[in-house]
Amino acid sequence: MDETCSEDQTDTMAKRKPKIRMRTFGIYTQWESKSRTLPKISEVTTRVSAIVDVEFGFIVNVTGGKNQELYYCIDHPGILDDQGKRRPPFDGTVYIKKNDWDFYLGDTIWEPIDDKLGNWHMWLELDGKVVAEKKFELVSVED
Repeated sequence: MDETCSEDQTDTMAKRKPKIRMRTFGIYTQWESKSRTLPKISEVTTRVSAIVDVEFGFIVNVTGGKNQELYYCIDHPGILDDQGKRRPPFDGTVYIKKNDWDFYLGDTIWEPIDDKLGNWHMWLELDGKVVAEKKFELVSVED
C-alpha cells in the first residue's frame, strides 16, 4: 500500500459494516432447528401466554455481513436443571451465511411451565455490540 495514502482513502477501504434489521418478533409457528425454512409470525407481541409448544422470539435480516460471527443469547427467568439449579443463559455463536441472510432467535415453552414464567431477554451481538434485542414476558394462562 502506498504510504502517501490519505486517512480518508484508508477509511473507505475498510470492511463494510453489516446492516441488521429486525423483521418480526412475537409468537411463531412451530420451528425445526434443522429446517432451512424459518417459522412464520403468528402474532406480534412481547407478552406470551405460557402454553406448551408455543414458539416465541424474533427474526432479523442481516445484509453485508457474510462470514462474520454473530453472538446470540437467551437469558431466561430461571429455568432449573435436573438438580434444581438455575441453568445459565442459552448462548452461542453462528456465522452469517450469506450477504442477505435471515436469522431466527427464539425458544419454545415446555413442561414444567412454572420455571419459564417471567421476563426473557434475547439479543444478538456483532463485534461486541448489541445489534438486536427484545424482551418477552411469559405469563401464566390464568393471567
